[in-house]
Amino acid sequence: MLENIEVLYHSSIKINKGGIIYFDPFKIDKEYHDADIIFITHSHYDHYSEEDILKVRKENTCIVAPFDLLDNLLTLDFTKESITTVKPNENYNVNGLTFKTIPAYNTNKSFHPKSNNWVGYLLTLNDTIYYIAGDTDITEENKQVKCDVAFVPIGGTYTMDYKEAAELINEIKPKIAVPTHYAAIVGAKEDGENFVKLLDSEIECKIYIK
Repeated sequence: MLENIEVLYHSSIKINKGGIIYFDPFKIDKEYHDADIIFITHSHYDHYSEEDILKVRKENTCIVAPFDLLDNLLTLDFTKESITTVKPNENYNVNGLTFKTIPAYNTNKSFHPKSNNWVGYLLTLNDTIYYIAGDTDITEENKQVKCDVAFVPIGGTYTMDYKEAAELINEIKPKIAVPTHYAAIVGAKEDGENFVKLLDSEIECKIYIK
């Protein structure tokens, strides 16, 4: 389920499964220009980085993002046809890839208001369901997610901390959990190890950020 998947930095994820997909490309190390689809969860600089989008974009790249980023994407010379704007709790299909948007927001802090309509993504690739949570706390919506692999923020301050993230994972019970959003801008490297210790024994964890 994790073959050809990388957590590149922070919350930047690359999946190569019959096509190359990026989520929130950030701190990309060189010019790749290989993205078939780019997913953006929200407009904060560590998730929507125009510099890094341009490093992975190629001529026919499609991009998926919340509606508030539409004007920005048009200034980057994405065509309207290549842009899919999304809102929470909806189903979409881009180039044959079906996915659902899951609300991503804070419940006890103000950095990611629910009213902004920012999102995480739930998509199916090769019969495996992947959940990329975005910047979020535990919410009523993400407690209902059913997936095989869950990428969740654990760094605290702006999102769940590792204890809250483990609580969410133990509730939704994916086969594999992958912690993100720590050991760079927020959170310590040991948060990943502490997160693993709190998971139910039947849930596997993959640590990419070390």
